[in-house]
Amino acid sequence: MADDKLKQIIEELKVSYWMEMETVMSYICNSINLDGVRAEEIKKSLNADIQEELTHAQTLAQRIKTIGGTVPGSMEFKAVQKSLQPPEKTTDVVSVIKGVITAEEGAIAQYKKIIQLCDGVDYVTQDLCIQALGDEEQHRREFLGFLAEYESA
Repeated sequence: MADDKLKQIIEELKVSYWMEMETVMSYICNSINLDGVRAEEIKKSLNADIQEELTHAQTLAQRIKTIGGTVPGSMEFKAVQKSLQPPEKTTDVVSVIKGVITAEEGAIAQYKKIIQLCDGVDYVTQDLCIQALGDEEQHRREFLGFLAEYESA
């Protein structure tokens, strides 16, 4: 693998790693902060997704290390997920659902970028990202369903 391509793949894996870590933080706070009967299913879903997103981050970190990179420490973290910040009204379930959809769409785009970057170069990373892409698409579909239900209520 060419050094420039490898460096580019490692940098994009780091972007995905931080996206997953930030999603974990956001899902934790929203799974706890939301209030009300209408929030219960969303809280349960977020809580279940925390472990899957954390597993993605761990898998990405391991891949970064395996292909010669260094997993970044917390001082390199820069928050970017404005849409997933806890809403002022703790009963604003729809804003959390929309935030999750936005985050999942960001992850989907990022994984597609890495899949293209790895094509013909790094099949292991490509496969890892294809698996994660499928998980993110499934999460997005679930929350699009929640959104349709909540907006029709």
